[in-house]
Amino acid sequence: MFEILKKKKIVEKEYDMWIKAPRVASHAKPGQFVVVRTSDKGERIPLTIADYDRENGNIRLIFQTVGKTTYEMAKLEVGDKLADVVGPLGTPSEVKKHGTVLMIGGGVGIAALFPIIRELKNLGNKVITILGGRTSELVIMKDECAKYSDELIITTDDGSEGIKGVVTDAMKMLNERGEKIDYAWAIGPTIMMKFAALTAKDLGIPIWVSLNPIMVDGTGMCGACRVTVNGNIRFACVDGPEFDGHGVAWDELMTRLKQYKDQEKISLEKYLNEVGEM
Repeated sequence: MFEILKKKKIVEKEYDMWIKAPRVASHAKPGQFVVVRTSDKGERIPLTIADYDRENGNIRLIFQTVGKTTYEMAKLEVGDKLADVVGPLGTPSEVKKHGTVLMIGGGVGIAALFPIIRELKNLGNKVITILGGRTSELVIMKDECAKYSDELIITTDDGSEGIKGVVTDAMKMLNERGEKIDYAWAIGPTIMMKFAALTAKDLGIPIWVSLNPIMVDGTGMCGACRVTVNGNIRFACVDGPEFDGHGVAWDELMTRLKQYKDQEKISLEKYLNEVGEM
């Protein structure tokens, strides 16, 4: 059993937890994830490792309540235990000395981006980070990302902080001022990653994206997480979750993400009727 050591509600429907998981923490690398079950009869959900403390054997998970299991997690408190935390899973990020890297994050995807930012900076890269959200309060981990970034740019849809607009506006701004980007990462909502990848392609920038398709076992056995990249079928759990953003079949991915939308809605409504709203 995996004990919850710390819990914090960041903003509405977003939570930050530190979990005791020594074996996971000892092997975790940027870009990897875990598969979690809240109880013995619970479903398995993938969550990216937002941080890890090897010395004390802890990992950090930041998640948004979008379905039954994440709502169940949000109801747990410090001292409660998760039934399963399996990992680390997935292929780690290709972190090395690239030169100047552009890091683009949105929503809870910022949590997945953070350990990559830190590692790239520690390896001597110049790191420019763009974080976006609908409003200022939804742009999480600003101070932590700023600590390992040479420049931090905030974009908000409503103009409550930074540039009024979206992350692609900031990408274009950097290009217009003559910034030479050697490599980029984008992690966040699928629609954000799609347009960040399209913009990067227009600007001639290689870009990694972290995909979040439907996933069950996390070991490549079930095939539920298949995605098409550069015309080939890949499994996000073992071949990814990071892929060449220029090669992703984005429309196919977004269609597959909606595949069980009705069933997920019914399951969540049933759960909330039983336990009450958060």
